[in-house]
Amino acid sequence: MNPKKRYNLFTILICLTVFITAFKNEQGKEIDPRANYVSLKPTYDSVSVLRNPLNGWVMYAARSAEESYWDTEYLVPSLGKKVKAIDYASACYLRTSWSSLNPKDGVYTWNDPNSRIGQLIRGAQKRGLPIAFRIVVDGRDQGQNTPQFVFEAGAKYYVEDSEHPDRQTPYPQDPIFRKYYTKFIESLAKDFNDPERTSFIDAYGLGKWGEAHFVVYEDPKTATPENTEKQKEEVLDWVTDLYARTFTKVPLVINYHRLVGHPESWAPANANSNRLLVKAINKGYSLRHDAFGMTGYYQSWEKDFAKRWNYKRPIIMEGGWITSRTHSYWKDPSGKYRQGHAEDVRLGEYQASAEAKVNMMDLRAGGETASWFESSFPLVQAFVSQGGYRLYPDELSVPAKIKSGDKAQITHRWQNKGWGYFPNNIPQWNYKYKVAFAVLDAKSKVKKVFVDRLSEPSNWLKDQPTTYELNATVDLPAGNYAWAVAIVDTTKENEPSIKLALEAETTEEGWVKLNDFEVQ
Repeated sequence: MNPKKRYNLFTILICLTVFITAFKNEQGKEIDPRANYVSLKPTYDSVSVLRNPLNGWVMYAARSAEESYWDTEYLVPSLGKKVKAIDYASACYLRTSWSSLNPKDGVYTWNDPNSRIGQLIRGAQKRGLPIAFRIVVDGRDQGQNTPQFVFEAGAKYYVEDSEHPDRQTPYPQDPIFRKYYTKFIESLAKDFNDPERTSFIDAYGLGKWGEAHFVVYEDPKTATPENTEKQKEEVLDWVTDLYARTFTKVPLVINYHRLVGHPESWAPANANSNRLLVKAINKGYSLRHDAFGMTGYYQSWEKDFAKRWNYKRPIIMEGGWITSRTHSYWKDPSGKYRQGHAEDVRLGEYQASAEAKVNMMDLRAGGETASWFESSFPLVQAFVSQGGYRLYPDELSVPAKIKSGDKAQITHRWQNKGWGYFPNNIPQWNYKYKVAFAVLDAKSKVKKVFVDRLSEPSNWLKDQPTTYELNATVDLPAGNYAWAVAIVDTTKENEPSIKLALEAETTEEGWVKLNDFEVQ
């Protein structure tokens, strides 16, 4: 072939390709090179608070909280106005005693409309906020947390301070304790093994503050290291089996503590801690830690453990320092916290959370929440935009016209703009969330749903876009329709269940509209 002719043909092909790919339809959408297809690039929403499961900020409630708690406002100087914590929260965490929920055998206060806890739980439900629990049984610091009827039935216990004989701490291997605790957890699960009602269960609860350390199994004067290790593992097996058996639909978490289940709190890592935590994880547990930002406590062991489980199990954080009351946070070994500057601690917590790639951060009641909004609001916004998971389709190709009965070839690419991940892989969810496309009629009613069973949101990691192709037969009468997209819960008749980070029109059912198309 003549070189000049070859050059001219090449030039024509290049120009034609540019023309085809650059051509846009009347709606400003790129025309796909395939006939009758349109390429879409939805607009990403980087700022809106998206209430999604196991994601975002967690507000904390005391068991004595009144109805006014939900309306508490905090001044944000940069906004020049007050805001409510609930407007930023995805869940409400209730850390309470066994006795507050089960004061008498067979009596459960969450069923009592006049009890403060019952009102609190119903208040969360009324506002569309799922509840999360930690049940504390240890009585050494906070007063007796186990119901008196358990001890009256003969459960053995330990008293640390003889001047406070009423601060009884049950031995968790005691059969009478286990009998009543099992009955209680089974009753709790009957009402709260429901992902619509419950965000997660902090499902260990032993030790001081229920933090999975400083657990007492016998009088420390007579304890031996060998006996302690046996008791620790047997108790951990028992309690994790109990929760895993009863809470099958709600995520469970355990503190990834270097002294998990141990009778100490401040010591080098126990040789068995990793193995015991992995046993719990293998039963379906996810992870939590209560000392973020407390660098003398949240150390390299915890950081390394979190790193090993990133993108395999979600992590929930709680800050360690209390800046509004008693803790001398300015004595933190990091040397980064100035006395009188709670914002320094908030920054330390945020940085540790980013390193651990947490899905949820805490807005604890009172002064802690106030400091987040009043002196560290940019970090509140930053976690909304960058933390946890934030999912959206950034590129799609769908038909603009199609013959009735023909097969649509839908291409869709997804991004996660958060540092965490969408934990569709945890056993309680069992990969139930999938991408789906809907065909809507002129009244935005769903006429057809196509689920992409090969889509897997737990694989969508930050800055790693993932593309799928879905073939869907559009066997609908001729007419005008619209394509829509959602992440659906396949266990709930493909109901849209995850809010997407998109600036787009959304139907009442939760489908995000994409574009109009014609069935011929």
